[in-house]
Amino acid sequence: MLKEIRSRELQMWEGQVSVALAETVPAGKPWAGIIKKGQILRIVDLKGRQAVDFLCYNAEDLGERYSAPNTIKVAETTVLTKGHILYSDLARPLFTIIEDTYGHHDTIGGCCSAPSNFLLYGAENSPGCRENFLQAIGELGMGRKDIVPNVNFFMQVNIERDGRMDIARGDSPPGSLVDLMADTDVLAVLSNCPQVNNPCNDFNPTPIRIIVWHPKSGGRGAISTV
Repeated sequence: MLKEIRSRELQMWEGQVSVALAETVPAGKPWAGIIKKGQILRIVDLKGRQAVDFLCYNAEDLGERYSAPNTIKVAETTVLTKGHILYSDLARPLFTIIEDTYGHHDTIGGCCSAPSNFLLYGAENSPGCRENFLQAIGELGMGRKDIVPNVNFFMQVNIERDGRMDIARGDSPPGSLVDLMADTDVLAVLSNCPQVNNPCNDFNPTPIRIIVWHPKSGGRGAISTV
């Protein structure tokens, strides 16, 4: 699978896009990077059934960050897919979802953490996405107060008519992807979710692929799925 993906990445240079970055994020690990305005961040669920917790901030003012309430109210749904926009707490667009092969990304489940894993499952010494976020943003002088309710790509939360909810078993097919176009310079921070206490990763965290690319002048502005 990885050999095939890298081969296709090389082909991108020869056509309509230029690849700025392409790397694999190991299971359970964080990743962070600046996505310039107009660049596209692609997140690929390589083996399937892998949740990816995601936060983003205005790179020029890290105090401006993703807002779940603004995003949900504009979208009129708690489930994100192609065409939806990730808004900031200042009601400005940070990312637009321009491609999505899964079609169901959660906005209300939040991130797992060592404290919540103990609260919910009695699991000790079980760090989660919150700890990954803290590791990633700590290098920028940011901390706990900068972590807000996040997007969960490739994850579903079931909501019953009476308001009850539960986290669904991961079901994204291998190679599922989402493309996010930066509407301004954005700090993107993600946690390749390490959760094994609930079924969001089908109890088996796996690697993901990150690709940052930009359409060449005159290009079609899209690349083949991987």
